Amino acid sequence: MASASRTIPIPSTGSPGATSALWRPNRRKRTRTDLPRSTSDPLTRSGGVSETLHKEPNELTEEVAVRRLAYSDLPAVISIERRSFPTPWSLAMFVLELSKPSGICLAAHAGDGLLGYVVCSRYDQVWHLMNIAVAPEHRGSGVAGQLLRRLIAESEGKLPFTLEVRVTNHRAIGMYEHFGFRSAGVRPRYYHDNGEDALIMWLD
Repeated sequence: MASASRTIPIPSTGSPGATSALWRPNRRKRTRTDLPRSTSDPLTRSGGVSETLHKEPNELTEEVAVRRLAYSDLPAVISIERRSFPTPWSLAMFVLELSKPSGICLAAHAGDGLLGYVVCSRYDQVWHLMNIAVAPEHRGSGVAGQLLRRLIAESEGKLPFTLEVRVTNHRAIGMYEHFGFRSAGVRPRYYHDNGEDALIMWLD
């Protein structure tokens, strides 16, 4: 992962109204807040908030618990990451995020198995949701929602959240809207793999 320092101008109000002043992360690192999609998933093709929120869940046979992500989780994290994204984060990227004392990195697990994870960094007066993924075999079971709910609770509601998501990823957008995020602009050609635009979303 690039080690270059960031200059992060944050709007004084912390609001999405000043999107032109939003910081832009290092272009070599893409945030991962899309929720992996499968071409066989009808939600990927048709989209829509109501379809997303009413999707039948996959059944989990064990209780899901959410805790802090640990370095010992990283082998399982990398496995999920590589199965989920065409341009996965490297091990070094996760190590860097885990090393930040101000960040929040969470893991969802059932028994001894890691189901998913979320990585969130704090920059001055805003939380930036960097990466969220769920293992392919456990998608649609509510794991991503549990991770987001715990993340918001741990932040204590004192600072706003921001994230980027592909404009065509209706499933992820619907989930974020369900948690109160709202659209606040577009970053053109944000994703390197196909030049797709990113929708900027905020939660105050």
